[in-house]
Amino acid sequence: MHPMKTRDFDFYLPPELIAQLPAIQRANSQMLCLDGTNSELADMMFADLPNYLRADDVVVLNDTRVIKARLFGKKSSGGKVEVMVERVLDNQHVLAVIRASHAPKPGTKLLLANAIPVTILAHEQSFYTLLFEHKKTVSELLDQFGHLPLPPYISRSATPVDEARYQTIFAKNTGAVAAPTAGLHFDEQMLTKLQEIDVVTACVTLHVGAGTFLPVRTENIHDHRMHSESFYISDETVNAIKHCKAKGGRILAVGTTSLRALEASAAKNNGELLPGHGETKLFITPGYQFHVIDRLLTNFHLPQSTLLMLVSAFGGMENIRRAYQHAITQRYRFFSYGDAMLIEKKT
Repeated sequence: MHPMKTRDFDFYLPPELIAQLPAIQRANSQMLCLDGTNSELADMMFADLPNYLRADDVVVLNDTRVIKARLFGKKSSGGKVEVMVERVLDNQHVLAVIRASHAPKPGTKLLLANAIPVTILAHEQSFYTLLFEHKKTVSELLDQFGHLPLPPYISRSATPVDEARYQTIFAKNTGAVAAPTAGLHFDEQMLTKLQEIDVVTACVTLHVGAGTFLPVRTENIHDHRMHSESFYISDETVNAIKHCKAKGGRILAVGTTSLRALEASAAKNNGELLPGHGETKLFITPGYQFHVIDRLLTNFHLPQSTLLMLVSAFGGMENIRRAYQHAITQRYRFFSYGDAMLIEKKT
């Protein structure tokens, strides 16, 4: 086989299909269902999700919480900068992406939000290590001065509505700079309905990084290097999944982030899912053998993105290509605030 090219995952998306606002109600989204094995498509609504589940199935949610990761400021020379925190390292240090007219060098001084003195300590690949020289902790400063980091394809500033709607209702563990967007569709009514039909809900934590928006810049996809993200899987979640599989049930990952956390753990342990903290750079592309997941609920992803490559591995490249063309024709809403897709794994 010839090496897969990044252009193999390209498609044209009419700009008006990029959702700029959340649906009026969380669960009021369309849901395109793809059976990866028989290649069938069905146009449904997210409210129909319980019809695709049965008692003892496990639905795995990512309970990460988005931080106010975007800060604006200037260099000591006066040039404007925008800082997007990728990860809080400790009370004074962060890993961040910096946007500026000229890439700043280590040693450069910044003043963010007209209140936070910062020194650039190091620069490696796309990320900078920053020292926040302030008596308050980084987390306190982000809460006070930061802005919610809406994705770059949403062409407006964040509003108070986004402060609520760009978090899942089960968000708990702070640390993400982008929402696990498949989880945004869930409301209390849906979680109650799943409980009523004896579907088990379990949680993992994967802190989504700013690198999720970085394009694949290599011609061959396997030359691309993934950014690292931290995750945590509890004993309770591992036990729920093992119990489900022993009874012949199915595992539904809500979002590519939940899938990556589970598969990263299993990939490191010869296919066995184990509890604990970890770091993952797992890059899932067509040909990957899935260890844990049977089904995936996800949103529609950007052309030539690592996430589109992941869903192509899960549902089959031709199936996904056809499903995306169908979604465009049927005017589905794309990306973070867009509609959902339920994929049954191609076997």
